[in-house]
Amino acid sequence: MSSQPTWSGVRRGPLQPGEWIRLTDTKGRRHNIQLVEGKQFFTNRGSIDHDDLIGRPEGFSITSSAGGEYLVFRPLLNEFVVSMPRQAAVVYPKDAAQIVAMADVFPGARVVEAGVGSGALTCYLLRAVGPAGLVSSYERRQEFADQAVANVDQYFDGRHPAWKLTVGDLVESLDDEDVDRVILDMLAPWECVDRVADVLTPGGLVCAYVATTTQLGKTVETLRAHGGFTEPQPWESLVRDWHVEGLAVRPGHKMIGHTGFLVTARRMAPGETAPAKKRRPAPGAYGVDYSGPRPSGLPPQLAEEEFDA
Repeated sequence: MSSQPTWSGVRRGPLQPGEWIRLTDTKGRRHNIQLVEGKQFFTNRGSIDHDDLIGRPEGFSITSSAGGEYLVFRPLLNEFVVSMPRQAAVVYPKDAAQIVAMADVFPGARVVEAGVGSGALTCYLLRAVGPAGLVSSYERRQEFADQAVANVDQYFDGRHPAWKLTVGDLVESLDDEDVDRVILDMLAPWECVDRVADVLTPGGLVCAYVATTTQLGKTVETLRAHGGFTEPQPWESLVRDWHVEGLAVRPGHKMIGHTGFLVTARRMAPGETAPAKKRRPAPGAYGVDYSGPRPSGLPPQLAEEEFDA
């Protein structure tokens, strides 16, 4: 396989044995296969010889033995991550793009990631930091870590020089220092806030990716109550495709309505605290039914009627 000094995962030139390609039929159905000399790929529309693909530049169509037409391309990263083998749910490309952009992951950055899942976000982070950076991933479950290693190594055609993977709990195992970014893709990111604050450099950024509103609320309130971070910024991104055909221009019928919520906050310098948020909490926001972390300055039991004035 061709050398990849940039470790981008992108390959150029003629298709080579051992590479993964994507076949797409006229109905949009996709098949990812690894090219092997002398091997055949079988579909319900006949077979395709791998030898008829090897050596050709990507971006062509081929006809199977039973007349099926297929486009042949190398998979893009966003196509690879949604079709790769998985032990855990993957971070979807729309969220990975938001994380890389809104967490400001840059070439040469030192990034801590917890947990690694099946390795989808890891691929995006490694491409963003480049070989001069560091992505230090922490994963509690060995089977998840094993699957991530297989997927990440497959995409980059070997072990990326900027990747370090540790199997263990983040709070107990974290040994990185002066980290630029921390990405928390885990069930209870609020449990890690104190430890993250210890290693995150002043001006650094923490980004949490959570699935439910309960997780979102507890993460935001824990960051807010800590005092060493700026006001947390929570949001959700939605993507809707469109059908365009002549005069029929309308939203697509299929849409992934929800994948996850994102929260970011920046680390203050040691001993510094961000100015308190001026906006008054909504009535009942921290009433008697609320049991989570509380912003500084609020009485321990603030009844709903105290906000009615």
